[in-house]
Amino acid sequence: MNFHRLESTPAHDATALTSAAELVADEARHRAAFVDENSSFPIEDIAALKDHGLLIAPFPTRHAGADISRGAGAAFVLPSILRKIGAGSLPLGRLYEGHVNAIALVDAYGGAKQLARMAGEARRGALFGVWAADDSHGLRLCAEGTTRRLKGRKILCSGASFIERPIVTARSEDGRIWMVMPKLPGAERADLSTWTAQGMRASATGAVTFDGIQINEEDILGEGDDYHRQPIFSGGAWRFAAVQLGGMEALLDELRRHLVGTGRGEDPHQSARLGQAMIAVETAALWVERAAMMAETGSLSAEAVVAYVNLARSAVEREALRLLERVHRSIGLAAFMRPNPVERISRDLATYLRQPGPDRALTSAAAWTLTQDGDISALWS
Repeated sequence: MNFHRLESTPAHDATALTSAAELVADEARHRAAFVDENSSFPIEDIAALKDHGLLIAPFPTRHAGADISRGAGAAFVLPSILRKIGAGSLPLGRLYEGHVNAIALVDAYGGAKQLARMAGEARRGALFGVWAADDSHGLRLCAEGTTRRLKGRKILCSGASFIERPIVTARSEDGRIWMVMPKLPGAERADLSTWTAQGMRASATGAVTFDGIQINEEDILGEGDDYHRQPIFSGGAWRFAAVQLGGMEALLDELRRHLVGTGRGEDPHQSARLGQAMIAVETAALWVERAAMMAETGSLSAEAVVAYVNLARSAVEREALRLLERVHRSIGLAAFMRPNPVERISRDLATYLRQPGPDRALTSAAAWTLTQDGDISALWS
């Protein structure tokens, strides 16, 4: 199959979007140290995403978007955009990936009015996200007579106090998990003090309380338990791997600049480490590109997509850890000293790599391959 024929985003639009992502990344790179040092939110970078058309780009063309959140546009255009933004700022890349994820979920499970409302808010500069992590109590969707209200909170919410209409998961009294799109009344419900991680300081990650917020019918997305339907639930993991890849590329650039600047590049040990670092980045890139294609073109079964994407996220994690080791050994103590950008990027990447269920992702993919007939080479043909 010639997958390139499946592209729905015109070549000139794809080029323009990639160029826009480069511009946003360059701007974010210059501000990254400041927002990290102050643990602040990249407000100017989010505004740049809006100004360059990247907040609206994930929407279908009927909503003035470029149709890159799902399908062929996601397979062939979005990976480059996520990589470039991640190279400029991993926290910004994390936030933009969540924005794309939210739009993809509404496009897949929502109604026309919900998507239109969301697109209108994005055109005005709104950022979206998906908050699914719970504490021991979890977020509940409670019936009160003829109305429904939320009770509880979500944790690890990136963009807390800045995202006004997130997608959150909430459990109803019958045990089903619902996707809900509440309108938050203000930033006072967010608690950013809970985010004490060493990296991703500029992601405004924290806990958000939803007690008492009324939920109307137009705020319910899809049906109960849609959130965990495959392959969308696990298959979308290639997107955060693409952002991580961007951070890897930024580190490799810093290593190369260091070796050139210090005149140490011809040392055989340094040359070997640089070569190994290049292999790590290119290996991750190949996994991300193929995972995006398999997840978004609809040519494989849900089980095959999930297995491959799980392997891809595991491979990117492994190669990123190898890259970090090579970079740190090559640069030495200076890699851990501010304001060297390697120090900040390393912290952000190491933190962002801690995605949920890494062992389960790897072993479930291996288990799936044991159930398949034929040669390994035919598994994802």
